[in-house]
Amino acid sequence: MGEEKTTKRNSFSSSIGFVLAAAGSAVGLGNIWRFPYLAAKDGGGVFLVTYIVLAITFGFTLIVSEVAIGRKTKQGCLTAYGKLHKSWGWVGVFSSLVPFLILPYYSIIGGWVLKYMTVYCTGKGSDAANDEFFGGFITSYAQPLIFNAIFLLATAFVIYKGVNGGIEKLSKVLMPILLVVVIGIAIFSLTIKGEDGRTGLDGLKVFIVPDFSGMGLKDYFIVLLDAMGQLFYSISVAMGIMVTYGSYFKDDSNLLKSVNRIEVFDTLVAFLAGVMIIPPVVAFMGTQSMKETAGPSLMFVALPKVFEQMGTVGSIVGAVFFVMVLFAALTSCISILEAVVSGLMDKFGWSRKKAVIIETSVAFAISVIICLGYNAFFFKAKLPNTAPGSSAQLLDIFDYLSNNIFMPIVAISTCILIGWVVKPKTVIDEATKNGEKFYRKPMYIVMIKFITPVLLAILLLGSFGIFS
Repeated sequence: MGEEKTTKRNSFSSSIGFVLAAAGSAVGLGNIWRFPYLAAKDGGGVFLVTYIVLAITFGFTLIVSEVAIGRKTKQGCLTAYGKLHKSWGWVGVFSSLVPFLILPYYSIIGGWVLKYMTVYCTGKGSDAANDEFFGGFITSYAQPLIFNAIFLLATAFVIYKGVNGGIEKLSKVLMPILLVVVIGIAIFSLTIKGEDGRTGLDGLKVFIVPDFSGMGLKDYFIVLLDAMGQLFYSISVAMGIMVTYGSYFKDDSNLLKSVNRIEVFDTLVAFLAGVMIIPPVVAFMGTQSMKETAGPSLMFVALPKVFEQMGTVGSIVGAVFFVMVLFAALTSCISILEAVVSGLMDKFGWSRKKAVIIETSVAFAISVIICLGYNAFFFKAKLPNTAPGSSAQLLDIFDYLSNNIFMPIVAISTCILIGWVVKPKTVIDEATKNGEKFYRKPMYIVMIKFITPVLLAILLLGSFGIFS
């Protein structure tokens, strides 16, 4: 299994350090550009209620399991599963493969955010509102690579500094700032008045008021799949991150209370992201535009147009917004790199410095190839779950493989391992080792053994386009 350095393993200095680091991982680009679009598309409040119910059942089950696996084994994701049960080490390999695949393209998108932040902070926000700006930027050769390299190096520097001096220290600074900024922009969004008399409050109604119009059973099933997919992506499970961070979580800390705080923090920021983004887009561009604008185009195409229509104040809001998004992207990317680095250290006995340098170099090499997928290596691919008329590039293929294939496989395998092989008692005992009360224990047992693996299997089938 390689050299294990359990006696010298770093740990978070406090529960709040763990919560902020784990929440920083969970609060990323998925919350900011995917959650608002899905909520607007899927009946507003219908999606919100479904998401919250899934968060306290499905999400809680997966987070508790992974954090408990990490703390019990004191290993990163690559070796933790094998230590829990020697025949299940392969799950650790798959679990490590997910952040390995995600890191190169996540750092590219982080570079995009850094570019936009630079544009707005230098007073050139009106350029970003141009129809050709985003496409021109990502199809150029030098700039995407430069901004990607800066973002990736910043991430690597934090990981190089270690758990306490890097991850925890930065999370304690960035996460409170991020929350304050998100709340500030969300409140400002509600005061906006757009075209044709539409206001930010009209956008808020689109977001939170349930809209069942024309919604049949099949339509609600799509809402359920969307909410489950978003939650799965948002809470950083099946990516090796929660296992890794769990391995740094002190034995005498309250695991269940910390997981509850992560749930609340992540759901709150996802909700606030909706309040922050949907009202201005609806006010200036209309409800239908919000429902149709998904993924990167929401942040890099639609929102700059909204900021432009706000006038002078839009330049300020745009700058603050992209600073906030950069913080969210950075804290998430840090956790992705740490999952790989920690696994390499545990498996091969490498120093942190060696693991960081090797993995960062490999990730950058792959990211160069993905960047060139928008110019030199450009092609159009059709993925099973892509919308009719749309095509995929290299970045989309990496995203599809990691998020839609490997992550559900890892999560299903984790449910089978905990639910049926080592039994739920393994996690329950770890979570209550200091005499804590496990109030959701009956629900947890039913979820880990039956409901969660079935829901995940449905999600995996949906990735193959079976329900489209």
